[in-house]
Amino acid sequence: MGAPPAGAEPEVEVPVAAAGTSPSGRPLLSLALASMMEEVRAHSGGVYLLASDEPVLEMAVTAGLPRAFAAPWERVGLSAPIPVADAARERRLVWVGGEEDMARRYPRIAMVLPYAFALAALPVATADTLYGAVYVTWPGAHPTVLSDRERESLTSACDRLAVRLERIARHNRPLSTEPDLLAAPPSGVAGTLGTVEAARMVGRLPYGLASLDLHGRVAFANAAAAELLGVHVDDLLGTQPWVSVPWLNDPMYEDRYRAALLSQHVTSFVALRPPGDWLSFRMYPSTTGLTTRISRARAVAEMVGATPRADATPAHRLVSISQVLSLAGALTEAVGVQDVVQLVADEVAPSVGSQAVVILGPRGGRLHVLGHHGYEDPRTVERFDGLPLAERTPGTHVLNTGVPAFFESRQQLERLYPDRHETPDGFAAWAYLPLIASGRPVGTCVLAYAEPHAFPADERAVLTSLGGMIAQALERALLYDAKNQLAHGLQAALLPHSLTPPSGIEAAARYLPAMHGMEIGGDFYDLVPTRPLAAAVIGDVQGHNVTAAALMGQIRTGVRAFTSVGQAPEEVMCSTNRLLIESGADLFASCLYLRLDPEHGRAVMARAGHPPPLLRRPDGRVRVLDLAGGPLLGIDSEATYPTTEVSLAPGSVLVLYTDGLVESPGVDIEDALVGLGELLSENGDQPLDKLADTLVRHSAAAQERVDDVAVLLLRAEADG
Repeated sequence: MGAPPAGAEPEVEVPVAAAGTSPSGRPLLSLALASMMEEVRAHSGGVYLLASDEPVLEMAVTAGLPRAFAAPWERVGLSAPIPVADAARERRLVWVGGEEDMARRYPRIAMVLPYAFALAALPVATADTLYGAVYVTWPGAHPTVLSDRERESLTSACDRLAVRLERIARHNRPLSTEPDLLAAPPSGVAGTLGTVEAARMVGRLPYGLASLDLHGRVAFANAAAAELLGVHVDDLLGTQPWVSVPWLNDPMYEDRYRAALLSQHVTSFVALRPPGDWLSFRMYPSTTGLTTRISRARAVAEMVGATPRADATPAHRLVSISQVLSLAGALTEAVGVQDVVQLVADEVAPSVGSQAVVILGPRGGRLHVLGHHGYEDPRTVERFDGLPLAERTPGTHVLNTGVPAFFESRQQLERLYPDRHETPDGFAAWAYLPLIASGRPVGTCVLAYAEPHAFPADERAVLTSLGGMIAQALERALLYDAKNQLAHGLQAALLPHSLTPPSGIEAAARYLPAMHGMEIGGDFYDLVPTRPLAAAVIGDVQGHNVTAAALMGQIRTGVRAFTSVGQAPEEVMCSTNRLLIESGADLFASCLYLRLDPEHGRAVMARAGHPPPLLRRPDGRVRVLDLAGGPLLGIDSEATYPTTEVSLAPGSVLVLYTDGLVESPGVDIEDALVGLGELLSENGDQPLDKLADTLVRHSAAAQERVDDVAVLLLRAEADG
């Protein structure tokens, strides 16, 4: 409750048919789940099976609690960020130790089910085949750590279930549907409360008492409960109070019932019975249902002065609200346009039973395909890319009018749009949703269904609401992508397009933006091919924004100018330092500058607070160059920058880099340098471009880049 790690062997995912009984007639999944829950004293659970034709987990059977509790997750994509999907995708046990742990790791689930409970999710898989996943939950009183016995018991049970499913799949034997496992509703007062005399005693109690089953249906209510609620006992039995009692029709009250069942903690609330009577409800949960005590809340009535509350319009059912909350949470995680497309495909489409999705957007008077998912032949979608907005198609019509369109069958669509005869996409029903954000159309979302599909009024309302949420996410994503393209264009313009090393020197460089933020920063490098001696520079301006990037461009231009007029390395650094101070930018920069003399096999270096370079000798030994240096540029206008001469033997490699390559939270800088040196020693004989890729890909900090990374490699070519 989605792809293997890089480098892992490919895994086979074999779907199993619809859940249910084994060929022998025994309810395979239900029995396996019940046995598993009993072994570890779990409160509820469920089994998911991999769908037959898409990377989606489908809920096959649940136990302990009504299926409605997990309604937002009836169908989940393998890449969805929820425990069962993580367990299936990563082939591991996922443990969530309580309410806080859930809120921290899976905030979307915590938003829908903000209750105290613990959860374990496990894959149902053999060595090479994924069949599905299982989850089980415990009340909030469970320890925050899963015991070794529980872990072993759950793992063994899932392994046994996988073997049984493998045997069934091998013989092509289908599984038939089986019901969820819930305690049977109490049959009569005596069955609930004991003897007939006990039932009579309860009936004489001065306060209300009602028994609810796991579905929230009233199985028993005494006369006092009926009087307090204002509903006859016969009208209460078999109903949910928030359905049969009009003034209890509020999601908050059903939420309290859910909280009690899921956490197994006593919960309570007060409610106003019009016109001015406040009632207190206290729920005592068990694994078979709830006992509810109802009494007058006199203290509350006195405190609020028994002010009547205007009748509210009937609220949406909590399940619908839960689903919308879950999907809204998913869409807030989208960053770029392709993230939106993927999330709609993984989260929205499965929840409404759709098998494919297309996101369309207007640009330059034409309709463009921003992304799609679920189509076997992408050409069936991409042929619509670039159609004029004036063209008569369902996508353009919905975008232009802002009115959704629903087509329950191919015949219905082709009757209004005959041209669709010529462009079949293999689907049988469609929902076209206008994406309107900030009062303007930003696109059209097309949901396609494999079979003819009726769209009743309530479903159309839900889909239209989802279109509004998708529109907000798409608007943010379009803005982000535009900003990203601007950042990349500016960064590319400020860095050298190519390197022209002097004779006898080979060069390669790499630049990687930070993984967070605007993806633009102040890291820079350059190779200045002046004669008779060339120069190389690498530096890092403080900050990750347009100001830092612009200042970086000024520094790089200044270094080139000072080098071209023949200044010595220490003079270039002093001049650049004064340039930065006089710019008034209040930013600092580190810098490493060197003058190359390949004919005599040497380099003269000056350093301003920059990380020391690494030198790999031809024999493979690597050392960190201990260079004299001065303060960061931009601090002291009178600072000096002494130089150091370094020998560059033929075949040696000099590695200049910014601190983003070696600095990362939780990684010691010395350990990072040692690791970088070992990497350089082992791979230093590679072609220089390949070596550059190796260093930026496998360095300790490169896995989670919190800073920009610039690398400049220089190799002294061997004689002959």
